[in-house]
Amino acid sequence: MQTVNDVALDMGIISLSLMTLWLYLPGFLANTFAMMWGKWLPKTGYGPWPIDGGKNWRDGNRLLGDGKTWNGLIGGSLTSGLLCLLIVTMMGEVPDSDSVKSTIFAHPLTGYEGSWFDLGSNGFSAFILGTFLGFACLVGDSTGSFFKRRRGLKREGDVSSKAPLLDTLPFAIMVFLWGQLFLGDALLSQERLIVPMIIMIIITPLLHRSFNLIGYYIGWKDVPY
Repeated sequence: MQTVNDVALDMGIISLSLMTLWLYLPGFLANTFAMMWGKWLPKTGYGPWPIDGGKNWRDGNRLLGDGKTWNGLIGGSLTSGLLCLLIVTMMGEVPDSDSVKSTIFAHPLTGYEGSWFDLGSNGFSAFILGTFLGFACLVGDSTGSFFKRRRGLKREGDVSSKAPLLDTLPFAIMVFLWGQLFLGDALLSQERLIVPMIIMIIITPLLHRSFNLIGYYIGWKDVPY
């Protein structure tokens, strides 16, 4: 007898890759949300509050730099939670084994019953899931920044150092890794998504570049990378 997740995963590799991107969208957009909080909140007189407190590593360079702030980390994570809540609210009830369909727009909470983020309410569970994915993304992004600083790459004012792989791969790897490790039997953590995840990691630099170009042209970013 097929489970809900078996039915949802009954599709080709390209469709599975697109579904993976859809399911993890709140995590993938967390960097954009963090940038908005890091750039706009200080204009109200609050922050920025660098995560590393302005401290240097033993190599003389900053631990993370001014671009990684508490307002970005917390605000970005919570905004990812709100996005996941919005998606789940628009999609309605979680499908059961009789109504689930093979589609790239799978319900983010498919198969989540009994998981640690199953809190008895679809809305609350979705918010916690999205916040978790956003936090995972930003932890990965901060990890990339740590290694950038070790290479001597640093921000120049409001302009971030240019390091395409360290700006993209760590956050993509982290959000998928945490999904596989910590989301129990939910659709997001199924082993059949591992290959699609690897595909998404490979093309993430291109996706990240595209999102940054959009952000640059609409005035959200100071540089197109």
